[in-house]
Amino acid sequence: MRILIVEDEADARELLATILEQSGAQVISFASATEAFNVLCQSRVDVLVSDIGMPKVDGYELIRKVRAFEAQRKEQHIPAIALTAYARESDRNLALEAGFQVHLIKPFDPDELVSVVAKLAGGKLTSLMGNG
Repeated sequence: MRILIVEDEADARELLATILEQSGAQVISFASATEAFNVLCQSRVDVLVSDIGMPKVDGYELIRKVRAFEAQRKEQHIPAIALTAYARESDRNLALEAGFQVHLIKPFDPDELVSVVAKLAGGKLTSLMGNG
């Protein structure tokens, strides 16, 4: 399973990658939405995990671009998770309206992240339960 992570904070990006790799995923990660979008135009991933608050191009703009690209090419939607410190109900609604399937709030529970990613990707990840 291929997971694309978009997170501008290096420590958070590395933590996400480690958690998902330990669960059996192949992880590709980027600090910018622009780099991530360029990769998504070239190859498919099973799940997109993106921060919302990023410089230049934020997570909302990224998912809108991804959804427009998929529609143009008549491709199936990549399941997407907004992983963000924006915790208000209005933030959740904005994320879902923009095209994300799930809105997870930072700080996140690693087991919850793995569970949500696995559910979106068809249950192909190993739980971290008991490993910590």
